[in-house]
Amino acid sequence: MRRMVYMFDEGHSGMKEILGGKGANLAEMTNIGLPVPYGFTISTQACNAYYEAGKTIQDEVKDEVLASLRRLEERTGKKLGDHLNPLLVSVRSGSVFSMPGMMDTVLNLGMNDLTVEAIAELTNNPRFAYDSYRRFIQMFCNVVLEVDVFYFEQYLDEVREQKGYHSDPELTAEDWKEVIDGYKKIVKKHTKQDFPQNPMEQLFLAINAVFDSWNNQRAIIYRRLNKIPDHHGTAVNIQSMVFGNMGEDSGTGVAFTRNPSTGEPLLYGEYLINAQGEDVVAGIRTPHPIQTLKDDMPDVFEEFTGMCRRLESHYKDMQDIEFTVERGKLFILQTRNGKRTAQAAIRIAVEMVQEGVIDIREAILRVEPEQLNQLLHRRIDDQYEKTVLAQGLPASPGAATGKVVFDPDEAETLKNQGEKVILVRPETTPDDIHGIIASEGVVTSRGGMTSHAAVVARGMGKACICGCESLKIDVKKKQFQIGDIIIKHLDVITMDGGTGEVIQGEIPMIDPELSEEFELLLSWADQERTLGVRANADNPEDTQKALEFGAGGIGLCRTEHMFMDAKRVPIVQEMILAQTEEERKNALEKLLPMQQSDFEGIFEVMQELPVTIRLLDPPLHEFLPDKEQLIAEAAKLQLTEPESPELKETEFLLKKVKQLDESNPMLGHRGCRLGIIHPEIYQMQAEAIFYAATELVKKGTAVKPEIMIPLVGHVNELKLMRQTVIATASQIQQETGIQIDFTIGTMIEIPRAALTADQIAEVADFFSFGTNDLTQTTFGFSRDDAEGKFLKSYVDEKILPENPFAVLDQEGVGQLVKMGVELGRKTKPALKTGICGEHGGEKSSIEFCYLQGLDYVSCSPYRVPLARLAAAQAAIKHEKRNSELVV
Repeated sequence: MRRMVYMFDEGHSGMKEILGGKGANLAEMTNIGLPVPYGFTISTQACNAYYEAGKTIQDEVKDEVLASLRRLEERTGKKLGDHLNPLLVSVRSGSVFSMPGMMDTVLNLGMNDLTVEAIAELTNNPRFAYDSYRRFIQMFCNVVLEVDVFYFEQYLDEVREQKGYHSDPELTAEDWKEVIDGYKKIVKKHTKQDFPQNPMEQLFLAINAVFDSWNNQRAIIYRRLNKIPDHHGTAVNIQSMVFGNMGEDSGTGVAFTRNPSTGEPLLYGEYLINAQGEDVVAGIRTPHPIQTLKDDMPDVFEEFTGMCRRLESHYKDMQDIEFTVERGKLFILQTRNGKRTAQAAIRIAVEMVQEGVIDIREAILRVEPEQLNQLLHRRIDDQYEKTVLAQGLPASPGAATGKVVFDPDEAETLKNQGEKVILVRPETTPDDIHGIIASEGVVTSRGGMTSHAAVVARGMGKACICGCESLKIDVKKKQFQIGDIIIKHLDVITMDGGTGEVIQGEIPMIDPELSEEFELLLSWADQERTLGVRANADNPEDTQKALEFGAGGIGLCRTEHMFMDAKRVPIVQEMILAQTEEERKNALEKLLPMQQSDFEGIFEVMQELPVTIRLLDPPLHEFLPDKEQLIAEAAKLQLTEPESPELKETEFLLKKVKQLDESNPMLGHRGCRLGIIHPEIYQMQAEAIFYAATELVKKGTAVKPEIMIPLVGHVNELKLMRQTVIATASQIQQETGIQIDFTIGTMIEIPRAALTADQIAEVADFFSFGTNDLTQTTFGFSRDDAEGKFLKSYVDEKILPENPFAVLDQEGVGQLVKMGVELGRKTKPALKTGICGEHGGEKSSIEFCYLQGLDYVSCSPYRVPLARLAAAQAAIKHEKRNSELVV
């Protein structure tokens, strides 16, 4: 059988998979000579075996635990349960990945009615002994016997009040004896059994409880949030106790070797004199800043400072250290790489390079790309309490506070009056664009991560929450309801587009901070990465933001978004409702200068950098009013004004909407299919592109338009559309005498396109993988429906490891991307390939794109820094891996 238990001096820091992070670090610190209370670690493999055996500790593991316990007793000269010199231990969890506070701990294990007397006599401190015993009963009963801590705290409050005390240190030994008797009665009442007196029984019950805590609700949620695998299990660390509550020469604390909020290279933390570890975090007493330890215990402070420097130098990272002082002697209980904010992570990584502790590549790997979102958007200050009303889909990051409004016109009016508003709607349409622009953020009860509100808000860098179905929105009454809570018109709410939380009232915000260290780290990343990073942008403002964030071009310009401006929607509707080709051309002529102006603005910002422009993609009915609203409006007019022109106009509009209505719009008349049936639309867009490029060339600016035909599934579709674009370019060249260099490619978003990519590459200059639609067509999921109805359950039940619209499904969709690249380059070895779905801004998806040899990824402007860092990390990681394989 595999070995399951290791003494601290038998392990090392490289054994995290077996000993967990805490156990590996305790072993490492023991071996480098730090004052670590001795003990042993039960491995993560024993945890997995425990679950495989139906939540039972195997006999072989029990035997190893008992053998290790004997070695611990020999080392300390104490014995568990001994009535003269008892050993007390802590039982703590320790997973492979740091999960602070998520799993359970038991301290002072081994105390009972006999050992408490021995400890009182050995320490000559009965008050300390009985205080420790009552702490053990409370913690053991809460963690192991599942008696709510509330009952113990309530009873303790009653005792304090009855005796006129204000804090725990005022209780005497006799007081604590009285509390212990009360605690035992609570245990008997809630468990129907006496508090266990046998220390060996206590030990194995505690080990069971720590293993069980691997799957408690908070641990499961934390793992899901931080993408920690479930299969690792937790180790259990059995460590001899040292006590910080033995008098004024004792204490306990937690410290970081650098400030985890700012990264400042100064000790940061807090401690308490005459206290145990849980007192520091429980909030019962107010801790002191770590710097004042030099006044209370100057020798201890000097020794601790030296150990902090030693640990940081050894682990080459900022450390989070737990320590205890017992009668003037310092003990280190734990060290781990400290959790930190994005701002601190960047500063620490850069400064450690400057200090010569780590190299540039290691600094790049130290910063989690997702953390950069904290720096690019306003975020909620976590110091303040918040009342979360509801949670929807986190459609666009950033946080916002404002007065609730339900009408886009009112949002615009109030904005002009200097008010900050949050637009709350069941869903948004192109007609609402002015309200979105005027708002601090948008909340909708329907729609998914690619709904109108989500896409528009992301492009603008505004916070957005979609699909918040628990909001019962009543637009007429101007209010929404969640359970018994009603939020009325102009009430203030806060929203967090990064988490999807809708919060009652105003919560203070932290503004984005782009430090010199931030820019330096990204410049290092640019030197290391080989994968290009572009941005998805549909207007000059977003293009400028993308350029500021370091985009190397525009990878996706969605031209339909240019139609969504409130002033343009009526002209678009005029084009759609046209009865003849001539009427449609008249409407298109009105749109032409508008689109041309947009393209000129984008080209002017990007200069010689490439700009990929996707021709109109969505079905035409999306630009028309909602069918259900028209039906309701027509019914009302039939009753009130049956002869009115308004009724005829509404009925005509309804008829047209019904004609264009589709059972499955995603698979219907959209993309290149629309361009083939209505070539005049794509012709107008091509004219706008080439006229805009011509104007820029006249000004001496080189432009690189890349024209992308969407939704191609068959090579013949691309052939036809390519000819339309080339004919338009030729006509404008003859007219202006200016030749524009351009390329024509396609968006691969239909499985058939990936399967026949070798044929499509014959007429395509580039491929851009639209992985959002490719995911929908591969899975057969409608994203809005899936995310709103069943995808969360799929992820929770582990049917899928991740939401495939957020993290690329490498086994399915990824294989189509891989095949598309390979087949395309088989025809054209130099074929340019990129990805322009949202996956282009997700770390693991970027790594996949790097491995498939794509030329670039494209993402939202606000995710460009993330993509630059993730692309560099992919290159470094795989270069390291390849060099290790060669060795």
